[in-house]
Amino acid sequence: MMIQSNRLFNSFIACGLAAGFLLASCGDKKATTTSKTTTSETKAAEAPATAPSGKIAYVNLDTLEIRYEYFKSRKADFEKKTAAMEAEVEKLAQNLQSEYAAFQKKAQAGTLTQAEGEAGQKKLAAMQQNIEGRRQSLGAQLMKEQETFNKELQQRLDNFLVKYNTDKGYDFILSYVKGGNILFANKALDITEEVIKGMNAEDSSKPAEGAK
Repeated sequence: MMIQSNRLFNSFIACGLAAGFLLASCGDKKATTTSKTTTSETKAAEAPATAPSGKIAYVNLDTLEIRYEYFKSRKADFEKKTAAMEAEVEKLAQNLQSEYAAFQKKAQAGTLTQAEGEAGQKKLAAMQQNIEGRRQSLGAQLMKEQETFNKELQQRLDNFLVKYNTDKGYDFILSYVKGGNILFANKALDITEEVIKGMNAEDSSKPAEGAK
């Protein structure tokens, strides 16, 4: 029932793209100005279109996961909880194995009545069903908790980047992961270090969870 580690982020804020587009239109001119109009239109067609521009930065999520203290702490909690759940299921499985071994021993010795044999088989089947149900229940519980944490972590990052970008003026803040959709990223656009330091500092200034 090992819960696989998932990448906790899928997308990040885009603060908007400030772009201008140049539109040109021409009306009909009198015959005396036809040549000037044609020359003007030709130059406009040859001129390069105004390209959209934007200030872009990115956050390396691989690095964020490794160095963001809150994430590291919660990840450790999940790993402990996962280990405890696996240990619980393993104990149930061992109990089933012991019951089965005892049942087999009696059956081979011929000391079981038909009624006892049927009752023993039903008991083993019920234990097996209980193990499967418990495994599914614990797995669903972990998945729900991870989903909730993913949303919380996304919200923490979103909120921080909104404040961070107040005086930075980025039009896009992208997410980068090795092997993701972005094949190359200019290190000059990497703001991961600033984001990690800022989020860690922000968390350290807050009261510990559970404190009044």
